[in-house]
Amino acid sequence: MQMGVRSVLAMSGRVVNEAVSFVAFCLLDLVDFLLCYVFKAVDLWVEAEIRPCYCSSAREAITRSGKILVSEQGGESKIVSLSSTKLHLEDISDTLYSRPSLVSEVSRQTLNELNRFKLEDPLLQQQHSKRPNPRGCSSSFTVNTTIVEMLQGKIGRHQSHPIPRWSDCGCKLCTSWISSSPTNPNASLFVRSQFPTTKEGAGEDVVFIHGFISSSLFWSETLFPNFSRAAKSSYRLFAVDLLGFGRSPKPSESLYTLREHLEMIERSVLEAHNVKSFHIVAHSLGCILALALAVKHPHSVKSLTLLAPPFYPVPKGEPQATQYVMRKVAPRRVWPPMALGASLVCWYEHITRVICLVICKNHRIWEFLTKLITRNRVRTFLLEGFFCHTHNAAWHTLHNIICGTASKLGSYLDAVRENPNCKVTIFHGSKDEVIPLECSYEVQKRIPRAQVRVIDKKDHITIVVGRQKAFARELEEIWNTANNN
Repeated sequence: MQMGVRSVLAMSGRVVNEAVSFVAFCLLDLVDFLLCYVFKAVDLWVEAEIRPCYCSSAREAITRSGKILVSEQGGESKIVSLSSTKLHLEDISDTLYSRPSLVSEVSRQTLNELNRFKLEDPLLQQQHSKRPNPRGCSSSFTVNTTIVEMLQGKIGRHQSHPIPRWSDCGCKLCTSWISSSPTNPNASLFVRSQFPTTKEGAGEDVVFIHGFISSSLFWSETLFPNFSRAAKSSYRLFAVDLLGFGRSPKPSESLYTLREHLEMIERSVLEAHNVKSFHIVAHSLGCILALALAVKHPHSVKSLTLLAPPFYPVPKGEPQATQYVMRKVAPRRVWPPMALGASLVCWYEHITRVICLVICKNHRIWEFLTKLITRNRVRTFLLEGFFCHTHNAAWHTLHNIICGTASKLGSYLDAVRENPNCKVTIFHGSKDEVIPLECSYEVQKRIPRAQVRVIDKKDHITIVVGRQKAFARELEEIWNTANNN
Protein backbone atom coordinates (compact mmCIF):
# COMPACT_ATOMS: atom_id res chain seq x y z
CA MET A 1 0.00 0.00 0.00
CA GLN A 2 2.76 2.41 0.98
CA MET A 3 4.75 1.51 -2.13
CA GLY A 4 1.73 2.32 -4.28
CA VAL A 5 1.25 5.69 -2.59
CA ARG A 6 4.94 6.50 -3.03
CA SER A 7 4.87 5.63 -6.74
CA VAL A 8 1.77 7.81 -7.25
CA LEU A 9 3.40 10.70 -5.41
CA ALA A 10 6.64 10.28 -7.39
CA MET A 11 4.73 10.26 -10.67
CA SER A 12 2.71 13.31 -9.62
CA GLY A 13 5.93 15.09 -8.69
CA ARG A 14 7.45 14.36 -12.10
CA VAL A 15 4.35 15.63 -13.88
CA VAL A 16 4.32 18.84 -11.83
CA ASN A 17 8.06 19.31 -12.38
CA GLU A 18 7.67 18.92 -16.13
CA ALA A 19 4.69 21.27 -16.29
CA VAL A 20 6.34 23.97 -14.20
CA SER A 21 9.59 23.52 -16.12
CA PHE A 22 7.82 23.96 -19.46
CA VAL A 23 6.26 27.25 -18.38
CA ALA A 24 9.45 28.49 -16.69
CA PHE A 25 11.73 27.77 -19.62
CA CYS A 26 9.28 29.21 -22.12
CA LEU A 27 9.50 32.45 -20.14
CA LEU A 28 13.30 32.15 -20.04
CA ASP A 29 13.33 31.71 -23.82
CA LEU A 30 11.47 34.99 -24.13
CA VAL A 31 13.74 36.77 -21.64
CA ASP A 32 16.86 35.59 -23.48
CA PHE A 33 15.35 36.75 -26.79
CA LEU A 34 14.72 40.24 -25.40
CA LEU A 35 18.15 40.41 -23.76
CA CYS A 36 19.70 39.82 -27.17
CA TYR A 37 18.44 43.20 -28.35
CA VAL A 38 19.30 44.88 -25.05
CA PHE A 39 22.94 43.80 -25.31
CA LYS A 40 23.12 44.80 -28.98
CA ALA A 41 21.92 48.28 -28.06
CA VAL A 42 24.37 48.65 -25.17
CA ASP A 43 27.25 47.25 -27.25
CA LEU A 44 26.52 49.84 -29.93
CA TRP A 45 26.30 52.64 -27.37
CA VAL A 46 29.42 51.72 -25.37
CA GLU A 47 31.68 50.10 -27.96
CA ALA A 48 30.26 51.73 -31.13
CA GLU A 49 29.88 48.26 -32.58
CA ILE A 50 27.28 45.51 -32.52
CA ARG A 51 28.95 42.19 -31.90
CA PRO A 52 27.23 39.15 -33.43
CA CYS A 53 25.77 36.46 -31.19
CA TYR A 54 24.87 32.85 -31.88
CA CYS A 55 21.12 33.38 -31.78
CA SER A 56 21.33 35.60 -34.87
CA SER A 57 24.01 34.16 -37.15
CA ALA A 58 26.45 31.38 -36.42
CA ARG A 59 28.52 32.22 -39.48
CA GLU A 60 28.89 35.87 -38.55
CA ALA A 61 29.61 35.12 -34.88
CA ILE A 62 32.42 32.76 -35.79
CA THR A 63 33.99 34.61 -38.69
CA ARG A 64 34.10 37.87 -36.77
CA SER A 65 36.47 36.13 -34.35
CA GLY A 66 39.05 35.86 -37.13
CA LYS A 67 38.14 32.27 -38.01
CA ILE A 68 36.30 30.82 -40.98
CA LEU A 69 33.24 28.56 -40.78
CA VAL A 70 33.56 25.82 -43.39
CA SER A 71 30.40 23.86 -42.68
CA GLU A 72 26.76 24.68 -42.47
CA GLN A 73 24.15 23.63 -39.95
CA GLY A 74 23.19 20.04 -40.51
CA GLY A 75 26.75 18.85 -41.22
CA GLU A 76 29.62 18.30 -38.85
CA SER A 77 30.75 21.68 -37.56
CA LYS A 78 34.27 22.73 -38.51
CA ILE A 79 36.14 25.99 -38.50
CA VAL A 80 39.40 27.02 -40.04
CA SER A 81 41.84 29.23 -38.17
CA LEU A 82 45.10 30.59 -39.46
CA SER A 83 48.21 30.96 -37.33
CA SER A 84 51.54 32.37 -38.43
CA THR A 85 52.73 28.94 -39.50
CA LYS A 86 49.83 26.73 -40.48
CA LEU A 87 46.15 26.32 -41.16
CA HIS A 88 44.12 24.56 -38.44
CA LEU A 89 40.92 22.60 -38.90
CA GLU A 90 39.16 22.23 -35.59
CA ASP A 91 35.80 21.28 -34.16
CA ILE A 92 33.17 23.54 -32.73
CA SER A 93 29.97 22.38 -31.11
CA ASP A 94 26.71 22.95 -32.93
CA THR A 95 25.15 23.54 -29.51
CA LEU A 96 26.63 27.02 -29.70
CA TYR A 97 24.14 28.05 -32.36
CA SER A 98 21.51 25.30 -32.27
CA ARG A 99 19.62 25.48 -28.98
CA PRO A 100 15.94 25.32 -29.91
CA SER A 101 13.42 26.78 -27.49
CA LEU A 102 10.72 24.59 -25.96
CA VAL A 103 8.08 26.30 -28.09
CA SER A 104 10.06 25.77 -31.29
CA GLU A 105 10.65 22.11 -30.39
CA VAL A 106 6.92 21.54 -29.90
CA SER A 107 6.27 23.31 -33.22
CA ARG A 108 8.94 21.23 -34.95
CA GLN A 109 7.47 17.99 -33.64
CA THR A 110 4.01 19.07 -34.83
CA LEU A 111 5.37 19.91 -38.29
CA ASN A 112 7.19 16.59 -38.45
CA GLU A 113 3.96 14.77 -37.73
CA LEU A 114 2.15 16.78 -40.43
CA ASN A 115 4.93 16.08 -42.94
CA ARG A 116 4.82 12.38 -42.07
CA PHE A 117 1.07 12.39 -42.66
CA LYS A 118 1.54 14.11 -46.03
CA LEU A 119 4.26 11.69 -47.13
CA GLU A 120 2.16 8.69 -46.13
CA ASP A 121 -0.73 9.93 -48.30
CA PRO A 122 -0.08 8.65 -51.89
CA LEU A 123 -1.62 11.70 -53.59
CA LEU A 124 0.23 14.24 -51.46
CA GLN A 125 3.45 12.24 -51.81
CA GLN A 126 3.16 12.35 -55.61
CA GLN A 127 2.62 16.12 -55.57
CA HIS A 128 5.53 16.60 -53.18
CA SER A 129 7.91 14.61 -55.38
CA LYS A 130 7.14 16.85 -58.38
CA ARG A 131 8.23 20.01 -56.57
CA PRO A 132 11.70 21.26 -57.56
CA ASN A 133 14.31 21.56 -54.87
CA PRO A 134 15.33 25.23 -54.79
CA ARG A 135 18.46 24.48 -52.84
CA GLY A 136 19.68 21.51 -54.79
CA CYS A 137 22.03 18.99 -53.30
CA SER A 138 24.34 20.32 -50.63
CA SER A 139 27.41 18.63 -49.27
CA SER A 140 28.27 18.44 -45.59
CA PHE A 141 31.19 20.79 -45.99
CA THR A 142 31.19 24.06 -47.88
CA VAL A 143 34.47 25.83 -48.50
CA ASN A 144 34.37 29.06 -50.48
CA THR A 145 36.72 31.83 -51.55
CA THR A 146 36.64 33.30 -48.05
CA ILE A 147 39.44 30.91 -47.07
CA VAL A 148 41.50 32.02 -50.05
CA GLU A 149 40.99 35.64 -49.05
CA MET A 150 42.06 34.79 -45.52
CA LEU A 151 45.23 33.13 -46.76
CA GLN A 152 45.95 36.19 -48.87
CA GLY A 153 45.78 38.30 -45.74
CA LYS A 154 42.67 40.27 -46.70
CA ILE A 155 40.79 39.22 -43.57
CA GLY A 156 41.45 37.38 -40.35
CA ARG A 157 43.76 40.04 -38.99
CA HIS A 158 43.91 40.86 -35.31
CA GLN A 159 40.64 42.34 -34.16
CA SER A 160 40.88 45.69 -32.41
CA HIS A 161 38.11 44.98 -29.94
CA PRO A 162 38.38 46.65 -26.55
CA ILE A 163 39.77 44.32 -23.89
CA PRO A 164 38.12 43.92 -21.53
CA ARG A 165 34.61 44.43 -22.82
CA TRP A 166 32.25 46.73 -20.96
CA SER A 167 30.54 43.72 -19.37
CA ASP A 168 33.84 42.19 -18.18
CA CYS A 169 35.95 43.13 -15.19
CA GLY A 170 38.88 45.48 -15.82
CA CYS A 171 40.69 45.13 -12.48
CA LYS A 172 44.42 44.48 -12.26
CA LEU A 173 43.92 40.81 -11.46
CA CYS A 174 41.70 40.16 -14.48
CA THR A 175 43.84 42.15 -16.95
CA SER A 176 47.37 41.49 -15.68
CA TRP A 177 48.13 39.29 -18.68
CA ILE A 178 47.25 42.14 -21.08
CA SER A 179 49.61 44.70 -19.57
CA SER A 180 52.55 42.31 -19.72
CA SER A 181 52.06 41.34 -23.35
CA PRO A 182 49.05 42.83 -25.10
CA THR A 183 49.66 41.46 -28.59
CA ASN A 184 52.01 38.55 -27.96
CA PRO A 185 50.74 35.49 -29.88
CA ASN A 186 52.93 33.28 -27.69
CA ALA A 187 51.32 34.35 -24.41
CA SER A 188 51.19 31.50 -21.93
CA LEU A 189 48.87 30.35 -19.19
CA PHE A 190 49.30 31.35 -15.58
CA VAL A 191 50.89 28.38 -13.80
CA ARG A 192 51.27 27.85 -10.05
CA SER A 193 54.22 25.57 -9.48
CA GLN A 194 55.98 23.94 -6.57
CA PHE A 195 59.50 22.67 -7.11
CA PRO A 196 61.67 20.47 -4.88
CA THR A 197 64.10 22.38 -2.70
CA THR A 198 66.99 20.46 -4.25
CA LYS A 199 67.26 19.92 -7.99
CA GLU A 200 68.73 16.46 -7.44
CA GLY A 201 65.45 15.29 -5.92
CA ALA A 202 63.18 16.23 -8.83
CA GLY A 203 62.42 13.02 -10.70
CA GLU A 204 58.75 13.26 -11.65
CA ASP A 205 56.33 15.92 -12.89
CA VAL A 206 52.60 16.28 -12.16
CA VAL A 207 50.13 18.46 -14.10
CA PHE A 208 46.92 19.53 -12.35
CA ILE A 209 43.92 20.63 -14.48
CA HIS A 210 40.96 22.31 -12.79
CA GLY A 211 37.28 22.08 -13.74
CA PHE A 212 34.74 24.51 -15.16
CA ILE A 213 34.78 28.10 -13.76
CA SER A 214 37.57 27.25 -11.34
CA SER A 215 41.31 27.93 -11.20
CA SER A 216 44.67 26.53 -10.15
CA LEU A 217 43.92 27.64 -6.59
CA PHE A 218 41.65 24.60 -6.33
CA TRP A 219 44.87 22.55 -6.20
CA SER A 220 47.56 24.87 -4.87
CA GLU A 221 45.59 25.93 -1.77
CA THR A 222 44.47 22.42 -0.87
CA LEU A 223 46.95 19.78 -2.00
CA PHE A 224 50.29 21.53 -2.42
CA PRO A 225 50.79 22.27 1.31
CA ASN A 226 49.68 18.76 2.31
CA PHE A 227 52.02 16.55 0.33
CA SER A 228 54.58 14.66 2.36
CA ARG A 229 58.18 15.78 2.62
CA ALA A 230 59.21 12.89 0.39
CA ALA A 231 56.75 13.96 -2.32
CA LYS A 232 57.79 17.58 -2.12
CA SER A 233 61.40 16.53 -2.66
CA SER A 234 60.57 14.22 -5.59
CA TYR A 235 57.91 15.91 -7.70
CA ARG A 236 57.56 19.11 -9.66
CA LEU A 237 53.93 20.21 -9.36
CA PHE A 238 52.23 22.37 -12.02
CA ALA A 239 48.68 23.69 -11.62
CA VAL A 240 47.41 25.70 -14.59
CA ASP A 241 44.75 28.35 -14.94
CA LEU A 242 43.02 27.22 -18.13
CA LEU A 243 42.72 29.63 -21.03
CA GLY A 244 40.03 32.17 -20.14
CA PHE A 245 40.02 31.46 -16.39
CA GLY A 246 41.83 32.68 -13.30
CA ARG A 247 44.85 34.79 -14.17
CA SER A 248 45.39 33.28 -17.60
CA PRO A 249 44.77 35.17 -20.86
CA LYS A 250 41.13 35.69 -21.80
CA PRO A 251 41.26 36.62 -25.51
CA SER A 252 37.95 37.89 -26.83
CA GLU A 253 38.60 36.45 -30.31
CA SER A 254 39.15 32.90 -29.06
CA LEU A 255 36.51 30.18 -29.46
CA TYR A 256 38.16 28.14 -26.67
CA THR A 257 38.24 24.91 -28.64
CA LEU A 258 39.92 21.71 -27.55
CA ARG A 259 42.95 22.46 -29.71
CA GLU A 260 43.41 25.90 -28.20
CA HIS A 261 43.22 24.60 -24.63
CA LEU A 262 45.64 21.74 -25.31
CA GLU A 263 48.18 23.90 -27.14
CA MET A 264 48.22 26.42 -24.30
CA ILE A 265 48.85 23.67 -21.72
CA GLU A 266 51.61 22.21 -23.86
CA ARG A 267 53.23 25.62 -24.43
CA SER A 268 52.93 26.79 -20.82
CA VAL A 269 53.92 23.59 -19.02
CA LEU A 270 55.33 20.79 -21.18
CA GLU A 271 57.52 22.98 -23.39
CA ALA A 272 58.27 25.79 -20.93
CA HIS A 273 59.52 23.39 -18.25
CA ASN A 274 60.85 20.60 -20.47
CA VAL A 275 58.33 18.08 -19.15
CA LYS A 276 58.87 14.71 -20.83
CA SER A 277 57.13 12.24 -18.52
CA PHE A 278 54.33 13.22 -16.19
CA HIS A 279 51.23 12.34 -14.19
CA ILE A 280 47.90 14.14 -14.63
CA VAL A 281 45.33 14.99 -11.98
CA ALA A 282 42.11 16.50 -13.36
CA HIS A 283 38.72 17.55 -12.03
CA SER A 284 35.37 17.57 -13.86
CA LEU A 285 35.72 19.36 -17.23
CA GLY A 286 39.49 19.10 -16.86
CA CYS A 287 39.17 15.32 -17.22
CA ILE A 288 38.31 15.75 -20.91
CA LEU A 289 41.49 17.78 -21.47
CA ALA A 290 43.46 15.21 -19.47
CA LEU A 291 42.23 12.36 -21.68
CA ALA A 292 43.01 14.35 -24.82
CA LEU A 293 46.54 15.00 -23.52
CA ALA A 294 46.99 11.30 -22.71
CA VAL A 295 45.96 10.39 -26.28
CA LYS A 296 48.23 13.04 -27.78
CA HIS A 297 51.21 12.05 -25.58
CA PRO A 298 50.72 8.30 -25.06
CA HIS A 299 54.34 7.62 -24.15
CA SER A 300 54.61 10.48 -21.69
CA VAL A 301 51.58 10.18 -19.41
CA LYS A 302 52.31 7.72 -16.61
CA SER A 303 49.04 8.01 -14.70
CA LEU A 304 45.62 9.61 -15.02
CA THR A 305 43.70 10.55 -11.89
CA LEU A 306 40.22 11.68 -12.86
CA LEU A 307 37.82 13.33 -10.41
CA ALA A 308 34.15 13.20 -11.48
CA PRO A 309 34.75 12.76 -15.23
CA PRO A 310 31.78 14.06 -17.31
CA PHE A 311 31.42 11.09 -19.66
CA TYR A 312 27.94 10.57 -21.09
CA PRO A 313 27.99 7.64 -23.57
CA VAL A 314 26.08 8.48 -26.74
CA PRO A 315 23.68 5.68 -27.80
CA LYS A 316 24.36 4.02 -31.12
CA GLY A 317 22.38 5.59 -33.90
CA GLU A 318 22.05 8.94 -32.13
CA PRO A 319 22.42 11.46 -34.99
CA GLN A 320 23.34 14.47 -32.84
CA ALA A 321 25.83 13.50 -30.17
CA THR A 322 26.46 17.06 -29.03
CA GLN A 323 22.75 17.77 -28.58
CA TYR A 324 22.32 14.51 -26.67
CA VAL A 325 25.06 15.38 -24.20
CA MET A 326 23.75 18.92 -23.74
CA ARG A 327 20.36 17.53 -22.76
CA LYS A 328 21.98 15.12 -20.33
CA VAL A 329 24.00 17.91 -18.73
CA ALA A 330 21.19 20.47 -18.86
CA PRO A 331 17.74 18.79 -18.93
CA ARG A 332 15.79 22.07 -18.65
CA ARG A 333 14.12 21.22 -15.36
CA VAL A 334 13.51 23.54 -12.42
CA TRP A 335 14.12 20.71 -9.97
CA PRO A 336 16.59 19.72 -8.68
CA PRO A 337 18.27 23.15 -8.33
CA MET A 338 21.48 21.85 -9.92
CA ALA A 339 19.54 20.95 -13.07
CA LEU A 340 18.10 24.48 -13.15
CA GLY A 341 21.54 26.04 -12.80
CA ALA A 342 23.09 23.82 -15.47
CA SER A 343 20.20 24.54 -17.83
CA LEU A 344 20.57 28.29 -17.41
CA VAL A 345 24.30 28.08 -18.14
CA CYS A 346 23.95 25.78 -21.17
CA TRP A 347 20.87 27.06 -22.94
CA TYR A 348 20.88 30.84 -22.59
CA GLU A 349 23.66 32.90 -24.11
CA HIS A 350 22.40 36.29 -22.95
CA ILE A 351 21.09 35.30 -19.53
CA THR A 352 24.51 33.87 -18.71
CA ARG A 353 26.10 37.10 -19.87
CA VAL A 354 23.89 38.94 -17.36
CA ILE A 355 25.07 36.54 -14.65
CA CYS A 356 28.70 37.24 -15.54
CA LEU A 357 27.97 40.97 -15.61
CA VAL A 358 26.56 40.85 -12.08
CA ILE A 359 29.01 38.39 -10.53
CA CYS A 360 32.30 38.40 -12.46
CA LYS A 361 32.49 42.11 -13.23
CA ASN A 362 31.89 42.90 -9.55
CA HIS A 363 33.88 40.04 -8.04
CA ARG A 364 35.84 42.35 -5.72
CA ILE A 365 32.60 43.48 -4.07
CA TRP A 366 31.33 39.92 -3.66
CA GLU A 367 34.66 38.75 -2.24
CA PHE A 368 34.66 41.62 0.27
CA LEU A 369 31.09 40.91 1.35
CA THR A 370 31.81 37.22 1.73
CA LYS A 371 34.84 37.90 3.91
CA LEU A 372 32.85 40.41 5.97
CA ILE A 373 29.90 38.10 6.54
CA THR A 374 31.83 34.89 7.15
CA ARG A 375 34.83 36.57 8.83
CA ASN A 376 37.14 34.61 6.52
CA ARG A 377 35.75 31.25 7.56
CA VAL A 378 35.08 30.44 3.91
CA ARG A 379 38.16 29.75 1.84
CA THR A 380 38.24 32.61 -0.65
CA PHE A 381 40.29 30.72 -3.23
CA LEU A 382 37.14 28.94 -4.41
CA LEU A 383 35.43 32.28 -4.91
CA GLU A 384 38.37 33.74 -6.81
CA GLY A 385 38.36 30.79 -9.19
CA PHE A 386 34.60 31.04 -9.63
CA PHE A 387 34.61 34.80 -10.32
CA CYS A 388 37.67 35.30 -12.53
CA HIS A 389 36.55 34.48 -16.04
CA THR A 390 34.68 36.10 -18.91
CA HIS A 391 31.36 35.14 -20.42
CA ASN A 392 33.06 34.49 -23.75
CA ALA A 393 35.50 32.03 -22.15
CA ALA A 394 32.92 30.21 -20.06
CA TRP A 395 30.31 29.98 -22.82
CA HIS A 396 32.65 28.60 -25.48
CA THR A 397 34.56 26.28 -23.15
CA LEU A 398 31.36 24.72 -21.84
CA HIS A 399 29.96 24.02 -25.30
CA ASN A 400 33.13 23.21 -27.21
CA ILE A 401 34.66 20.97 -24.55
CA ILE A 402 31.82 19.21 -22.72
CA CYS A 403 29.31 19.09 -25.60
CA GLY A 404 31.70 19.36 -28.53
CA THR A 405 33.75 16.28 -27.57
CA ALA A 406 30.67 14.05 -27.26
CA SER A 407 31.58 11.97 -30.31
CA LYS A 408 35.31 11.88 -29.44
CA LEU A 409 35.43 11.01 -25.78
CA GLY A 410 34.68 7.34 -26.31
CA SER A 411 37.61 7.01 -28.73
CA TYR A 412 39.87 8.80 -26.25
CA LEU A 413 38.95 6.27 -23.57
CA ASP A 414 39.55 3.41 -26.00
CA ALA A 415 43.00 4.80 -26.81
CA VAL A 416 43.88 5.02 -23.10
CA ARG A 417 42.60 1.47 -22.62
CA GLU A 418 45.05 0.27 -25.26
CA ASN A 419 47.93 1.92 -23.38
CA PRO A 420 48.66 -0.41 -20.43
CA ASN A 421 51.53 1.79 -19.23
CA CYS A 422 49.09 4.50 -18.11
CA LYS A 423 47.56 3.88 -14.68
CA VAL A 424 43.96 5.12 -14.44
CA THR A 425 42.22 5.96 -11.15
CA ILE A 426 38.82 7.61 -10.78
CA PHE A 427 37.43 9.40 -7.73
CA HIS A 428 33.78 10.36 -7.35
CA GLY A 429 31.75 11.73 -4.46
CA SER A 430 28.67 9.71 -3.54
CA LYS A 431 26.66 12.95 -3.17
CA ASP A 432 27.88 14.62 -6.36
CA GLU A 433 24.88 16.42 -7.90
CA VAL A 434 26.88 18.03 -10.74
CA ILE A 435 28.25 14.90 -12.44
CA PRO A 436 26.34 11.66 -11.70
CA LEU A 437 28.29 8.73 -10.30
CA GLU A 438 27.24 6.64 -13.30
CA CYS A 439 29.65 8.66 -15.45
CA SER A 440 32.65 7.21 -13.61
CA TYR A 441 31.33 3.67 -13.95
CA GLU A 442 30.82 4.27 -17.67
CA VAL A 443 34.50 5.26 -17.90
CA GLN A 444 35.41 2.02 -16.13
CA LYS A 445 33.38 0.06 -18.68
CA ARG A 446 35.59 1.51 -21.43
CA ILE A 447 38.78 1.07 -19.38
CA PRO A 448 38.25 -2.09 -17.29
CA ARG A 449 41.58 -1.74 -15.45
CA ALA A 450 40.55 1.69 -14.13
CA GLN A 451 39.91 1.74 -10.39
CA VAL A 452 36.83 3.67 -9.23
CA ARG A 453 36.94 5.01 -5.68
CA VAL A 454 33.61 6.34 -4.40
CA ILE A 455 34.10 8.80 -1.54
CA ASP A 456 31.18 8.52 0.84
CA LYS A 457 29.20 11.65 1.78
CA LYS A 458 31.30 13.92 -0.49
CA ASP A 459 30.12 16.07 -3.38
CA HIS A 460 31.67 17.70 -6.44
CA ILE A 461 33.87 20.04 -4.39
CA THR A 462 34.31 18.32 -1.02
CA ILE A 463 35.82 15.34 -2.81
CA VAL A 464 39.00 17.43 -2.41
CA VAL A 465 38.18 20.40 -0.16
CA GLY A 466 37.95 19.20 3.42
CA ARG A 467 39.81 15.96 2.81
CA GLN A 468 42.94 17.38 1.18
CA LYS A 469 45.36 15.58 3.49
CA ALA A 470 43.84 12.18 2.77
CA PHE A 471 43.64 12.89 -0.94
CA ALA A 472 47.27 14.02 -1.04
CA ARG A 473 48.32 10.65 0.42
CA GLU A 474 46.12 8.81 -2.07
CA LEU A 475 47.77 10.65 -4.94
CA GLU A 476 51.24 9.85 -3.67
CA GLU A 477 50.29 6.16 -3.52
CA ILE A 478 49.01 6.30 -7.11
CA TRP A 479 52.19 7.96 -8.39
CA ASN A 480 54.46 5.53 -6.54
CA THR A 481 52.68 2.45 -7.86
CA ALA A 482 52.64 3.88 -11.39
CA ASN A 483 56.41 4.43 -11.20
CA ASN A 484 57.02 0.91 -9.93
CA ASN A 485 55.03 -0.79 -12.69
